Amino acid sequence: MSNSTETQTQMTLPSRLEALLFVASGPVSPAQLASALGLSTNDVEHGLHALEESYSQASGIRLQKHGGRYQLTTPAELSADIERFLGLEGTSRLSRAALESLAIIAYQQPVTRPRMDSIRGVNSDGVLKSLLSKGLIQEIGRAEAPGRPILYATTTDFLQYFGLNSLQELPPLELPEDILPVANTREIFKD
Repeated sequence: MSNSTETQTQMTLPSRLEALLFVASGPVSPAQLASALGLSTNDVEHGLHALEESYSQASGIRLQKHGGRYQLTTPAELSADIERFLGLEGTSRLSRAALESLAIIAYQQPVTRPRMDSIRGVNSDGVLKSLLSKGLIQEIGRAEAPGRPILYATTTDFLQYFGLNSLQELPPLELPEDILPVANTREIFKD
């Protein structure tokens, strides 16, 4: 056995996964990692979980998951340090309309523009173009509805912008008390 092969087998699975994620040009699936390492997807998922646990201990690196794909990122809390180090201008601010539209997409994805327009009460064309150009949302297909409207969803850049590791970290959606769920409304008008 060569020294290289011996060294690889001495490294832990989380370390091997970390190395692959570090050199990856973008998010990768567990299947891609499993193929590269010659392991089962289940083993890789356990290794990713262990890696995520190790990063949760005050690390400058985070393991971000979105759409079943993983990548290494930095925590949002360090953005000022990173921007200063890289000589970047401060992160551009999003308008209220953009934030409103992003919230609708994040919580209801995939969502169509007509659905967004009905929720917001205004046309969302300009906001969608802006969010697409910033890479915070993407077109993911077309709805099976009249006119086959485009479906929109958030991207990994959305997660990075808001410092989230996954969509599960979004705060719970709280509706105002004056809005009743559809099920309760039907019960009120029964009989």
